[in-house]
Amino acid sequence: MNQYKKIFLKPKKDESLKRFHPWVFSGAISSLADNIEEGDVVEVYAHDKTFLGVGHYQIGTIAVRVLSFQQRELDTNFYEERLGDAYQMRNAINLVRDDNNTYRLVHGEGDMLAGLIIDIYAGLAVVQAHSIGMHMSRQMIAIALQRVYGESLHHIYYKSESTLPFKAPIDPQDSFLFGGEAGLDKIALENNLKFQIDWEKGQKTGFFVDQRENRSLLEAYSHGRSVLNMFCYTGGFSVYAMRGGAKEVMGVDSSAKAVMLADENIKLNFGDDSRYSSSSDDAFKFLRDMPNDAYDLIVLDPPAFAKHRGAVRNALQGYKKLNLAAFEKVAKGGIVFTFSCSQVISREQFRLAVFSAAAISGRSVKILHQLSQPADHPVNIYHPEGEYLKGLVLQVS
Repeated sequence: MNQYKKIFLKPKKDESLKRFHPWVFSGAISSLADNIEEGDVVEVYAHDKTFLGVGHYQIGTIAVRVLSFQQRELDTNFYEERLGDAYQMRNAINLVRDDNNTYRLVHGEGDMLAGLIIDIYAGLAVVQAHSIGMHMSRQMIAIALQRVYGESLHHIYYKSESTLPFKAPIDPQDSFLFGGEAGLDKIALENNLKFQIDWEKGQKTGFFVDQRENRSLLEAYSHGRSVLNMFCYTGGFSVYAMRGGAKEVMGVDSSAKAVMLADENIKLNFGDDSRYSSSSDDAFKFLRDMPNDAYDLIVLDPPAFAKHRGAVRNALQGYKKLNLAAFEKVAKGGIVFTFSCSQVISREQFRLAVFSAAAISGRSVKILHQLSQPADHPVNIYHPEGEYLKGLVLQVS
């Protein structure tokens, strides 16, 4: 058993760990061993020397991300066990299928692997570290992944240049940990729809896996409707709307590259279908300039308006402004799918922003569905901060 360096907490600062919350804040620490470096595995003890947990040390507000509340070695076997548990859960809820090879395998604290994200696209795993400790563990994670998946996993791509802390004492390079470009198919299946995944240059791991179930719901609402997909990115909602029998679909994103990828995904599934069109434009400008009643189904899925608590106020104003524009323009009896993926915005705050927009618009608005992230993005019940995706489906009269 490794002799990990130790950290001791101040009196009465151990309560959250005893309730299995996996974060140790820097202000709770009384003393720590000499020569602890970022990324080190450390053991955390209460003031009375009672063992509390083992995890990764990091300089910052969150000083330790706990990976186990039992004394154990964080070796390759540990990662194989955790990844095996995560895979079995996805398999048990029927996400691992021939017609669906796109899903999240590891969702950080939700899978008791704080600081780690892994998305699966066909035979490729995209690994993303959000802590130095997970960066230092990447080779063990790669080996563990190969043990769990066997021959069905052909490639492991490490993509953490943009996710590791800004002042990280390392210079991560996005690269393959296993496999390579040879024999690589960039097309994955989600609910029997084809998507080209840009895991190298795309946002997050290349695709917004977390909207799978909400896209399916949109499909059910799309028949015969004129659909506007704002912030369309890779066109996920657009593709589902097309399969749902939409009369027309317009995809809008400020990124010309994103729109091109969305266009390609439409062609992959529907060829040159005249029902589809796209525009590279600012969302607020497009909504302002478009005629009233042009669309009777609008999707608002913007990027995170607030990435830290200091931005919450401005973000809420942004959500209010965006939803107001949609409420003013959507056809009578139309549907609005509206989302926030900002973790620091609570469900209540988002709903209040949407309520405010509805009140200003003066229109009658009904909540039909309240949406969240899917089961492959689980929320650890001891770590409610893991809930980040909020959505509402609204009817506007």
